[in-house]
Amino acid sequence: MPGKLLGMDESFEVVVIGAGAAGLMAATRAAERGRRTLLLEKNTKPGVKILMSGGTRCNLTHSTDARGIVAGFGAGGPFLHSALAALGPDELVWMFEAEGVATKVEETGKVFPASDRALDVLLALRRMLDRSGAELRLATPVLEIAREGDGYRLFTDDGGIHAERLIITVGGQSYPGCGTIGEGYAWAKTFGHKIIPPRPALVPLTSNERWVQELSGVTVPDVMVQVAPGDEKPCMSRRASFLFTHFGLSGPAPMDVSRAITERPQAGLWKAICDFVPTVKEQEILDRLATEAAHSGKKGVLNIIAELAPRRLAEALMTRARVPHDRRAAELSRNERLALVEGLKRTAIPISGTLGFKKAEVTAGGVSLDEVDSRTMESKLAPNLFFAGEILDLDGRIGGFNFQSAFSTGFLAGEKA
Repeated sequence: MPGKLLGMDESFEVVVIGAGAAGLMAATRAAERGRRTLLLEKNTKPGVKILMSGGTRCNLTHSTDARGIVAGFGAGGPFLHSALAALGPDELVWMFEAEGVATKVEETGKVFPASDRALDVLLALRRMLDRSGAELRLATPVLEIAREGDGYRLFTDDGGIHAERLIITVGGQSYPGCGTIGEGYAWAKTFGHKIIPPRPALVPLTSNERWVQELSGVTVPDVMVQVAPGDEKPCMSRRASFLFTHFGLSGPAPMDVSRAITERPQAGLWKAICDFVPTVKEQEILDRLATEAAHSGKKGVLNIIAELAPRRLAEALMTRARVPHDRRAAELSRNERLALVEGLKRTAIPISGTLGFKKAEVTAGGVSLDEVDSRTMESKLAPNLFFAGEILDLDGRIGGFNFQSAFSTGFLAGEKA
């Protein structure tokens, strides 16, 4: 057996594996209920992913109600009803504000600490954990888990640990540099659980189009992005901010639709169909070009398009439409006008793939929700075993939805374990 056994094993009423958002919340809640609780973390620090999330700002949740959070998870959303009833978005914000972490709501609905410091979120979680009486043990990887009576026996390098109840919150496979490499799936399989094949979600898209890569750094604040494989109709869409990069596309809109591509990587050549001006109708663009031609025909077409889109993008769209950059409004042909409208409203960008788990914010797939009791987070197959957080087959929209899920499922597991 792995792990050296030093006399009798230690024993705890609740053991939580993984000190991320879900694990910190689960251990705190279990200890607050008077359970003798141990939180194990293989890294030398807890909450590594919290610290790097949201550009080191930590997008705690989204400014919506429980129904809004559920809607952000698509078909899997209803699984969260009980967890959100236990700890909803408002309650989560109040919890952090009670710990001295003031919050703010950005225009997109994202909720951040007012300080823009993810560290403040982690410190608050540490204070709650310490106050609860739970023990945190760092640099202690779990090597193996086995059933032992009605509980579980964990093997570590420091010896064996008996857990009356076990909560697994080790995350998925996104950002493997944080230590999330998917070991929880093997443990779940040991106890009969089905694992929905993990794949990256909320991940930047890659494109080999040179003109796309040359626009690296250009941000468009409001873009409707639809993705479609081959000649099929678009299968997913999202309207949000958009960023051109040296490898392809990033930002909330492209990342939100990435799960459709990782779900069907062999579906053919994917493309992202971009409406760069979703608030402007096609006829309005044509009317504007016609008006400028009639009233100020000497005005440059580039200046007109640059009023609708960032100038570098306007230049690229004109090049793609084969309209010279020095073309005057009065000189535009009907076909050129139509080509410019097509570029602004329906540019199709070939997608070669994604940046994978290394840059994915969350993992799609994981422990099948059919085998977990959503009212308690307890396994339906192995009594006294609970799951919470990203290890579950739950992935939501960008914007704090996934952190809310982690906090809520962790809180419910700690409440019921």
